[in-house]
Amino acid sequence: MEARATSKYIRVSPQKARLVVDLIRGKNAGEAINILRFTKKRASHEIAKVLRSAISNAEQKSEHLDVDRLVVSRAYVDDGPRAKRTRPAPMGRAYRYQRRMSHITVVVEEQAS
Repeated sequence: MEARATSKYIRVSPQKARLVVDLIRGKNAGEAINILRFTKKRASHEIAKVLRSAISNAEQKSEHLDVDRLVVSRAYVDDGPRAKRTRPAPMGRAYRYQRRMSHITVVVEEQAS
């Protein structure tokens, strides 16, 4: 039995969020929360919220679920929309840059034993 949680339009670059998501993929849910708690990346707070939401969704789905046996089976970060901004440049010009957003998805499953 699997449960998923998704958080959309998070203001962090997908490339930076994937670095954090790679740390928790395949880990036990409790261990993954501890890893995220001590990771010094800005995206780790948002990913921890999504992971806790996925665990809560798993508890809601099944009454006889053992939370200690939950494993992060899949975790991935997709590109969100990009906000285009302009920055002043020399001699009256303007440079465009993009503020990237992410969609973070975490899927937890009960480990078979």
